[in-house]
Parts: sequence; C-alpha cells; structure tokens
Amino acid sequence: MPTHYRGTPRETQALDAFIKLTRAAESVTARLERRGVHGVLTQTQFGVMEALLHLGPMCQTEISKRLLKSTGNITLVIDNLEKQDLIRRVRSEEDRRFITIHLTPQGQELIEKLFPDNVAAITDEMSALEPSELDTLSRLTRKLGKQEE
Repeated sequence: MPTHYRGTPRETQALDAFIKLTRAAESVTARLERRGVHGVLTQTQFGVMEALLHLGPMCQTEISKRLLKSTGNITLVIDNLEKQDLIRRVRSEEDRRFITIHLTPQGQELIEKLFPDNVAAITDEMSALEPSELDTLSRLTRKLGKQEE
C-alpha cells in the first residue's frame, strides 16, 4: 500500500519505501510467529536467549543495545526468563554493581532445541528472494540501519 501523502517526489518515494519495508518486516515476523518457531518464548525472550547462546554471557545494557530494546524492556524480559529458570544473573565479585546474564542449563537446552527450527523457518521465508537479492537486501538494510542518529 503506497502513501497517500502528496509531498515532493523525494518525500513520496521515502514514505513508500518506508511503508513497504515496515509491512514486509511485520508480515514475515507474523508468519514466523504463526509457525511457533519461538516455542513458549516471546520474540524478545527468544532474542535474548539466542544472543546469550551465540555471544556468551553479557550485561543487560549490552543485550538491550544488541536487540535495539530499552533497558527497561530488557529488565522485564530478563525477570521473566529468570522466573522460568532459563537465565540467571551473576553479580561480579570485583564490582558488585556489575551483573552478567547467563543461560542456565535448562535455558541452553531450550534455545539449542528451538534455534534450528527458527533458522529453517527464516530460510524458508526468505526463499522468495534470489541469493543476489538477499545480498542486496542485506547491504541496503545495513546501510539504512547504520545511518547516523
């Protein structure tokens, strides 16, 4: 659905591209959620656990930066994951203010079980694009995402 705004050609072009980018991302995300690839986890909970799986233990601030979520949102997500015994907070002995988030054995087992189905579903969703189109999409979205704030 294109924009109905009647601005300059550059404004119309930018709005059209933004609408299509947003709708495509939301559409793919909705289809992935319908497939149940996150199991009992929310998308953000899955993101936290996947980051810990592949990057190792890290502090909440680093997790929030990597997932582009507020620190308040990540605190709530981590609280809920901790209640499910999927992650644990470890306070630094050198600086008691510093807390690192770790996967528990149960959390490690769950994310390792869920991740392959997630990869397969994403690969399937992206199969609408040719490999060269995936490369172009990756390059363009990275360029857009890395723009100065």
